[in-house]
Amino acid sequence: MKYYSLNHNAPNVSFQDAVIQGIAPDKGLYFPDTITPLNADFFDTIENLSNEEIAYQAIKQFVGNEIPEIILKEIIAETLCFDFPVIEVEKDIYALELFHGPTMAFKDVGARFMSRCLGHFNKEKKDSKNTVLVATSGDTGGAVASGFLGVKGVEVIILYPSGKVSDIQERQLTTLGQNITALEVDGVFDDCQDMVKKAFLDIDLKNKNLTSANSINIARWLPQMFYFFFAYKALKKENKPLIFSCPSGNFGNICAGIIAKKMGLPIEHFVASTNVNDTVPRFLENGVYDPKPSKATISNAMDVGNPSNFIRIQEMYQNDLAQFKNDFSSFTFSDEETLEAMKTIYNTNGYIAEPHGAVGYLGLKKELQNHKNAIGIFLETAHPIKFLDTVEPTLNVKLPIPTQIESVLNKEKVSVKIKTYQELKEFLIQ
Repeated sequence: MKYYSLNHNAPNVSFQDAVIQGIAPDKGLYFPDTITPLNADFFDTIENLSNEEIAYQAIKQFVGNEIPEIILKEIIAETLCFDFPVIEVEKDIYALELFHGPTMAFKDVGARFMSRCLGHFNKEKKDSKNTVLVATSGDTGGAVASGFLGVKGVEVIILYPSGKVSDIQERQLTTLGQNITALEVDGVFDDCQDMVKKAFLDIDLKNKNLTSANSINIARWLPQMFYFFFAYKALKKENKPLIFSCPSGNFGNICAGIIAKKMGLPIEHFVASTNVNDTVPRFLENGVYDPKPSKATISNAMDVGNPSNFIRIQEMYQNDLAQFKNDFSSFTFSDEETLEAMKTIYNTNGYIAEPHGAVGYLGLKKELQNHKNAIGIFLETAHPIKFLDTVEPTLNVKLPIPTQIESVLNKEKVSVKIKTYQELKEFLIQ
């Protein structure tokens, strides 16, 4: 498998080189040269397969022969060490819970897969050291910190916007120590992401072997397709069309879902549900991609004004608006609508959704009006405990503290404050 730059001005590279480089020299994101549909037999018998077997069949074409089969299966087993339950919330509406991993966020899947791939590649280069540079709007930082903690030959530097992540999210990325460093940026997530992209292209930092663990990195992004297969396996017996609604910030999840559809997974329609950061909903209305500075909301992991992965989605639809609208919708919702949705979901059957899942639910309800015989699945991307300051007063509940969270609550926060790219560069060079 080869990967090409979406800016089309850089050499094609192997899976290993794409993982290590993160972003192409021409500033483009890497994209697989081919997407081969899986055999019909795979989908006919998917309910008889384990999650690990499903994940292996899904990912192997993208890895090729660069990781031996036995090692790739070990990486998958270590990645998928937790459950992905599908919970009925209303008739024909389900929550796909992606928060049962070590940091209680969907990003545990991609972060664990990527860290183990990079660890494998580093074993073959005993003297080399990689610096993983990552921007986070909430959960990425904690998942990457956990996934890479103690990985030999890898230093992790996480940039996050000061005061714009929840207390628990901040603790998960600032308290681990070892090979993990947190940089607290005076700005918003887009500022953090811009700094990371700039660092990759800085000639002065070439010897630092920088790579990214944001979803711009193929090893962080591609494994996110797994849970669409898992949900199909769980709901196949219902024999109804499936509509997936993804709460969308950087658009990694929904982009991975579209890859799964291109591989033959029977998905009727996708919904990209956003908060007031509405770049993509506006694009679907007028065909003009016009990113704007991000605005802070209660669904902070989606506070992205210029979603990195959207260019990958455009590639899969040849940037044809008619193709987009055939199986892709996007809707925007306010904080007030999000809070009301949380109450509605809770009052229906006692299910506790956090703000991101509630946005996904809203988009799903809206799209299901066009698909009367379908089943809807919205992604619950993080545990409600990570947003307890919103969840508890909104629903008038007291959330128990899961063991994964309890372990970081009493640890001391350690971060380095920066304001500018120059300060980041000086930190990397020292």
